[in-house]
Amino acid sequence: MEPSHKDAETAAAAAAVAAADPRGASSSSGVVVQVREKKGPLRAAIPYMPFPVAVICLFLNTFVPGLGTFVSAFTVLCGARTDLPDRHVCCVFWLNIAAALIQVLTAIVMVGWVMSIFWGMDMVILASYKEQGIPQQL
Repeated sequence: MEPSHKDAETAAAAAAVAAADPRGASSSSGVVVQVREKKGPLRAAIPYMPFPVAVICLFLNTFVPGLGTFVSAFTVLCGARTDLPDRHVCCVFWLNIAAALIQVLTAIVMVGWVMSIFWGMDMVILASYKEQGIPQQL
């Protein structure tokens, strides 16, 4: 079976790239790629709390699914920042209440309990970003 015309073109292009770069690296070496996490509205509504409060919420979420998320909703009313700056404080508050309700209702089948623990871990991670002054767009 003979190689097709496309295969020959591809091989010629690869040879030209290899000849242009004496190290044998691809032509995209040295390019910086930035990756941003796209957050849904519930995930973006998690508030940036002080570290001790976030640890307490993680503890509460671990033993009573949704309770730490419920408590974190009230930190939004107390001025905690979120990744939803264009939404009103009440809307963000209700998004957190909805997340807590989802965690409570689905805890029966273990999904809510696992979600609640991960939610608490996200709270602690965001709190550590806040303490260290790391930009939130990681």
